[in-house]
Amino acid sequence: MHNYKQPLVLEEVKIPEISPDQVLVRVGGAGMCRSDVQLIDGYFREAVELKFPITPGHEIAGLVEAIGDRVPEMAHLAVGDQVAVSAGWGDGICRQCRLGNEQLCEHGGWPGFGPPGGYAEFIPVPYRQLVRVEHRLKWDELAPLTDAGVTPYRGIKKLRAAGALGPDRVMAIFGASGLGSYAVQYAKLLSSGATIVVFARNEEKLAIAKERGADFTINTRGKSLNDLQDELRRLTGKRKLDAVIDCVGATETIQTGFGLLGTAGVFVSNGLIGNNIDIPLFPLVSGELTYHGSYWANYSDLQEVLALAQQGKIQHSITKVRFEDINENLEMLRAGDIIGRAVVVFDVDAKTSNRKDAKETVAV
Repeated sequence: MHNYKQPLVLEEVKIPEISPDQVLVRVGGAGMCRSDVQLIDGYFREAVELKFPITPGHEIAGLVEAIGDRVPEMAHLAVGDQVAVSAGWGDGICRQCRLGNEQLCEHGGWPGFGPPGGYAEFIPVPYRQLVRVEHRLKWDELAPLTDAGVTPYRGIKKLRAAGALGPDRVMAIFGASGLGSYAVQYAKLLSSGATIVVFARNEEKLAIAKERGADFTINTRGKSLNDLQDELRRLTGKRKLDAVIDCVGATETIQTGFGLLGTAGVFVSNGLIGNNIDIPLFPLVSGELTYHGSYWANYSDLQEVLALAQQGKIQHSITKVRFEDINENLEMLRAGDIIGRAVVVFDVDAKTSNRKDAKETVAV
């Protein structure tokens, strides 16, 4: 990526050298995220200072190619190990880092948002940010778990911790694409028997949500808040929701979710489509509603999700992408035309080359 609002360019660069506490990862799969489109379009321009060119891609899984001299044996990493990259790289010393939430570090970074990302054959990664996968997974199923497959997991844990879930509760998921498809599965695992309703505008995506375990689905296209309340009551016997996780983050979904939220309800925002929140203040205060932001996930969240995946408890809707088709698929992401998750899959079976003279192909 050489500048904002320009197509990515395929270039050959030297395979990166690693510092003593880093691991060189040969990328096996790199998930494509709407955040990559937003990065190119300048959505994060004020929050993240970039020095071009950069290589995007923050959903990364691969094989250990080389290990730095100061990576301790207790890291249990060996050449050839399958690993997933935990994306929040903190400074390690701030309060949030010491609590384990490195993705919230004010001085940290994220691969693909400055540090080299997964739209490349090799990337250097701090050894602390790698999770070794005991039972190998397919690259196109492993890579998305580092963002789309873990972000809603953390959000639903917040709903559970707030006491909003249980057998007499109705929980809503707004959005049925990448994050929403995973969210419905975690809702069934973590909600202690709550009724799960998915709200979206695409019938094909809603059908997948139903296959993934949603009790009910509601198409919101062209419907008023009163229409949605009537349909919710017809399906669940209730006109109000106890819990909401918003995997879209548009002004419309936030307003609709709060409009449907009942007394003492809890709302979690995961998605980042819009820029502003516009909700009435009095219902928020008088109904004692709770609003949580939930950003990405920490290392422990990712470990838990990978454990579920290795037990076969997570299903995927994947579109495999060729390296040379990244720009085309970014346009499809921009238009919302991808069902589930798009993943760039690399050939990691090629023999390891001489790193001193070798070059790699990257998307920048």
